[in-house]
Amino acid sequence: MILLTGLNDKEFYLNCDLIEKIEVTPDTVITTTTNKKFLVKESPDIILKRIINFRRNYMYGLPEVVK
Repeated sequence: MILLTGLNDKEFYLNCDLIEKIEVTPDTVITTTTNKKFLVKESPDIILKRIINFRRNYMYGLPEVVK
């Protein structure tokens, strides 16, 4: 999950696995696979960096496979 800020300055966490698309209209609009839309203050670049960081941290935390 990634931390985002709504246009009302309230922070919330969004499951990044549910993100279908990110648009700039000029606000950043995130559409989920369930067709919910979120207007956020973060730019698409920031959102992508947070997703990448989240996934890296998730994968780093997995134990090694024992052969």
